[in-house]
Amino acid sequence: MTLINTTLPEQRRGKLKALLENGKTVRVLEAHNGLSGIIANTVEVTGDSNGQTVVRQFDAIWESSLTDSASKGHPDIEVITFDSRIHSINEILAVTDKPMIVDGDTGGDANTFEYTVSKLEQAGVSAVIIEDKIFPKRNSLESGVQQNLEDPEVFAQKIQRGKRIQKSSDFMIIARIESLIAGKPMEEAIKRATKYLKAGIDGIMIHSKSKNPDEILEFAEKYKHLLKTLKLNKPLVCVPTTYNLITEDELNAAGFSIIIYANHLLRSAYQAMTKTAKTLLRKQRSLEVDPFCTPVREIFKTVGFLDVKEKDQKDEKTTNTPVIIPAAGEAPSLKKILNGKPKAMLEICGKTLINHQIQTLSNANFADITLIAGYGKDKLYAEGISIMENPDYHKGSLLNSIMVAKEKMINGFIMLYSDILIEDQILKKLKECKEDIILVADNSTQYHEPEEGNVLDYIITKNHYKPKRREIRFISENIVGKIGSKINPETATHEFIGLARFSKTGAEQFLETYNDVVKRFTGRFQESEDVSRLSFTDLIQEMIDRGFAVHYMEIHKGWLEIHSAEHIALAQKSFST
Repeated sequence: MTLINTTLPEQRRGKLKALLENGKTVRVLEAHNGLSGIIANTVEVTGDSNGQTVVRQFDAIWESSLTDSASKGHPDIEVITFDSRIHSINEILAVTDKPMIVDGDTGGDANTFEYTVSKLEQAGVSAVIIEDKIFPKRNSLESGVQQNLEDPEVFAQKIQRGKRIQKSSDFMIIARIESLIAGKPMEEAIKRATKYLKAGIDGIMIHSKSKNPDEILEFAEKYKHLLKTLKLNKPLVCVPTTYNLITEDELNAAGFSIIIYANHLLRSAYQAMTKTAKTLLRKQRSLEVDPFCTPVREIFKTVGFLDVKEKDQKDEKTTNTPVIIPAAGEAPSLKKILNGKPKAMLEICGKTLINHQIQTLSNANFADITLIAGYGKDKLYAEGISIMENPDYHKGSLLNSIMVAKEKMINGFIMLYSDILIEDQILKKLKECKEDIILVADNSTQYHEPEEGNVLDYIITKNHYKPKRREIRFISENIVGKIGSKINPETATHEFIGLARFSKTGAEQFLETYNDVVKRFTGRFQESEDVSRLSFTDLIQEMIDRGFAVHYMEIHKGWLEIHSAEHIALAQKSFST
């Protein structure tokens, strides 16, 4: 989880120096946002060397001016403000615990650089590297660009100003020498290194855009003699972007202590995104790009969402999930039997339908029950539940009644139709489901013909599987593809029984979609003639169409809907048994 990979500024700041003091060759990877920071912070490979397990990781993170600018869609010419840069830096620091080295461009003038040093040090950054070019700089890797070097005396004074303003001995200022980039002789690069070291710099980075490492290796050899002459021990830094055939071992042997892979995550991401975008345009669907894409669940895992979900589910288990029972509508098919009473007050074996439901919910430890009343509300009563009223029940739909209790939905909820009876094990099984949205679906719809006048909510699963007798099947994801009352029963795979569970996340998605639909749409919508009569299944289908994952829990018995006198007789017989 991302919260695990965090540390305080004072704990992080000294990590880079500690690695260098221990003789470690510091391997550094570029990051340009929080997600790439997590990758740089956590990715590792495991191998074997002479029977010993070897684990390789990156030791530090490089916050690059080039990739920060490019990720924001701007050129690398110091056009991105420091406030914008510090926002990116803090975004990465918030989800990592490894030391960070910041690409400070030219550092600006000496006054600006003092503020930069102070802010980076306070944030917990371990080092800043500034290049000895005149502000505003031009990126070093592009050929044919005029590279204007700063006067070495002026740059040395900037270094001294920065060193005086820092508060901690852990913070490092490193000078990036651009002489070779500008086409100057090796002697000038060494002269600049000498002046910067005498000014108190904490390390030197030598930069080159040659595809051959010879000139940086030559500089490294001369740098060793320079340090010996000055009786100093200051790390040497390289960025093997263009001279990429040379290995880390070879660079280390030459005297380089810090090796920075400066822009590879952004460059590889750009190539992958472009390939994906072009494939989508060519194919006009997303099937072909799936092999290029990390599964969404892997992203959830990386950024900590699955940990949040697990905590939410633990919280839900320690609190009583609200149950909402919409019972506001009339029941024309049972009008004579009910004699003006709401269907929830129908008696079966001396006990009302709502009391049967309350008993089942109580057996599963659900005590926070809210019933939405409308028709015949004065004749509706039950102990141990809350009753809310939908005064406009005759104008809307069952969904309108459910939304009367939307304040109960915030941390997740269960929705139960008021005219179904269920066995205890169905609720027990539903409680164990971990998905955010679960509809309970009966797969036995294939075995019976629809009753005349009885409107059923049908489901077609995403895999379009239609069950057959005595068939073994193996399905990894139980996802709903379509739901509604106008689906052809012959193509339906399941029937939605009127029982659904929403986690906190699922409830947020449910409410978000509902609010957007009623705000933005008028007239016909999904299967409804008008948005004002939007049904529960219409809203679920809209969520599916918008890309939300709606899962189903499959059953084939253990429930009964009450729509007719025959259903009542069957329920009487079941309870008598």
